[in-house]
Amino acid sequence: MSTYLIGDVHGCYDELVALLQQVAFSPREDELWLTGDLVARGPGSLDVLRYVRSLGDCVRLVLGNHDLHLLAVYAGISRNKPKDRLNPLLEAEDADELINWLRRQPLLQVDEEKKLVMAHAGITPQWDIHTAQACAREVEAVLSSDSYPLFLDAMYGDMPNHWTPTLTGLSKLRFSTNALTRMRFCFPNGQLDMIAKEAPGSAPPPLKPWFTIAGPVAEDYTIVFGHWASLEGKGTPEGIIGLDTGCCWGGNLTLLRWEDMTYFTQPSNREMAIGE
Repeated sequence: MSTYLIGDVHGCYDELVALLQQVAFSPREDELWLTGDLVARGPGSLDVLRYVRSLGDCVRLVLGNHDLHLLAVYAGISRNKPKDRLNPLLEAEDADELINWLRRQPLLQVDEEKKLVMAHAGITPQWDIHTAQACAREVEAVLSSDSYPLFLDAMYGDMPNHWTPTLTGLSKLRFSTNALTRMRFCFPNGQLDMIAKEAPGSAPPPLKPWFTIAGPVAEDYTIVFGHWASLEGKGTPEGIIGLDTGCCWGGNLTLLRWEDMTYFTQPSNREMAIGE
């Protein structure tokens, strides 16, 4: 059995299949971890969801910000952006089934045996592992409930951006969602910055990439994340692994085999549009 971890797929179905063929992935024997953002930007979001869902229990994925945006679009809360290329998915005859499956997926994966944690954006240095798990479970519970449109309507926004145990209700859910699916930079005290999206060396001081600020989770676990394509999988400290290498932007789709820490890549098939 092997454990394979793959960065943001973003609708790059052909590259996903080719990458798994490279390592002779077997759904009956292997485990597949996906860092989220299964959909949007690439041409095959519908095929990606159908395929990943068909793999069943061998998959351990987390939701990303684009996955949550898809849920909001399907619920009529957010606008469908043409550049996300979601129409085939939104108009598919099995769209209801796929959306209901997607909204029941987790935002955090923790494997105590491997001492491995995965979240789409990472883990805020303000959280220990128990807080991260509790906050993720609260968001997951709302997403899987009948009241999920209320949460999706309220999740957009950058505040609050500082963790405190006194946070409750929609404010707590919004912070948790931002920390797990949107975070890139933090202030030195761990407070989230939800504006800067530059490469790490280009952000204005005193902002720092979240993974350069010491936190309790990184002391005990390897943290795997996606979300930040401009990192190109580089520049993180030991024990923190970024796997988004920008396949949907013409880069690569990257896979890490956990057992021997070997990387595999599949070049993008995508030709970028002018100005994109």
